[in-house]
Amino acid sequence: MADHLPAALGPLLRAARERLAAAGIADPALDSRLIVEHFSGTTRTQAIAEPGQQVASAALSVIETALRRRVAGEPVHRILGYREFYGLRLSLSPETLEPRPDTETLVDAVLPFARATAERLGECRLLDLGTGTGAIALALLHSIPQATATGVDISLDALATAVGNARNLGLGGRFKALHSNWFEKVSGSYHVIASNPPYISSRDIGNLQDEVRDFDPHQALDGGADGLDPYRVIAAEAAGFLETQGKVAVEIGHTQKNEVTGIFAAAGYRLAGAHSDLGGNDRVLVFER
Repeated sequence: MADHLPAALGPLLRAARERLAAAGIADPALDSRLIVEHFSGTTRTQAIAEPGQQVASAALSVIETALRRRVAGEPVHRILGYREFYGLRLSLSPETLEPRPDTETLVDAVLPFARATAERLGECRLLDLGTGTGAIALALLHSIPQATATGVDISLDALATAVGNARNLGLGGRFKALHSNWFEKVSGSYHVIASNPPYISSRDIGNLQDEVRDFDPHQALDGGADGLDPYRVIAAEAAGFLETQGKVAVEIGHTQKNEVTGIFAAAGYRLAGAHSDLGGNDRVLVFER
């Protein structure tokens, strides 16, 4: 009940943190702060400067519900409905993967090439396969004013979310959503083809962390029997849509570097770059013809 929570901001934050800590949540201080600030419309500065500030009872009841969802294991950003990625706020929906910091590695990996292309040609065309929230495409568009992007997804819900994110970020005029199963409906040619495809093997889905298994869409996780099916499709078909000097960049599972490199090599590509994530794991491979 909402009346269990104190109405003053400082005690409210403390009570929320204690409740999440008692439930064994990994980062109770951060998650409680995100929930309280988001649903009470307050800031960290206010919590420090005016801990006695009263929070309206309507907000308390929403915070109560949010804390219960978090205690039940729902990821905090699903509860908030958005996630920060590359400094951009992206709305989530049930059929979008929650963008992870590891995927920022992919943006970092292609940004210098995409920027140089745009400076040389006055444009850079990007194709983001399995765009989800639009995270990869929108981070690149935000960084490169001359770039345009097509975000492809098999989920109409994900595409609607990506279009909304593009609009909210003022990038709607340079982002096009395309409902397609991989390259099926794609046309034109691109300087960069990027993808964070599903790469978990079907049998391993059940072993994922609860927060991923129970709340991320399985369609965005399941890469087939060995987790490599999407890479086979991309390697086999990308050449028909790639500009002469273009690059293909893919996120991978941290044990998949050799297999994915082999799949692309067999299709006539060479490895142009391999990038590690913040944890030092193999995370992104960049290929060229």
